[in-house]
Amino acid sequence: MYGTVMIGKLKVPYDEVVRAEKEWDDQRKVPGYVRGDLLRADDGQTIVMAVQFESKEQYVALADDPQQDEWWRTVMAPMLDGEPTWIDGTWESQTR
Repeated sequence: MYGTVMIGKLKVPYDEVVRAEKEWDDQRKVPGYVRGDLLRADDGQTIVMAVQFESKEQYVALADDPQQDEWWRTVMAPMLDGEPTWIDGTWESQTR
């Protein structure tokens, strides 16, 4: 699997981000999308979003999608204080 981790600072209440992510998940049926997880840090301002896709090609296809770019610029980016940090890479499964 392939995906990204985004680390950012919130300008809005956490619940607004959760609602926006749920709407995205319900409305867009993106090929290869496996899951997305949100972490609200104890400081109340930092958010970490982890997203997984079946392949790098499917992730890149979404990243290059003009509709996704518009959604990011008009919905998610305004909820963040400044530019987030992105870390792309391969998800490795670990067992205990």
